[in-house]
Amino acid sequence: MIVRILTEGQYRIESSLFDRLNALDNAIVEAVAAGEEERFRTLLAELLDQVRRHGIPVSPDEFVESDVILPPPDTTIEEARQLFVGDGLIPG
Repeated sequence: MIVRILTEGQYRIESSLFDRLNALDNAIVEAVAAGEEERFRTLLAELLDQVRRHGIPVSPDEFVESDVILPPPDTTIEEARQLFVGDGLIPG
């Protein structure tokens, strides 16, 4: 799976990490719906950190379509209300 973090780049992610990312995504949806800004910030940072730590960066010269697009780390909870709805950003 290819995951893009806006303003940073793309990462190749092993399928074994998918469940962890999906759980974080679902928790972010709950935090945003509840208006829990501090929890949202913590969860978003953890989601992005998981992608950075476990993903393999895709070369900027390589053109591949992203399967999932994550917001930048400075996303506000107001912006997140538009993004993290329903099932969130990661299907499943």
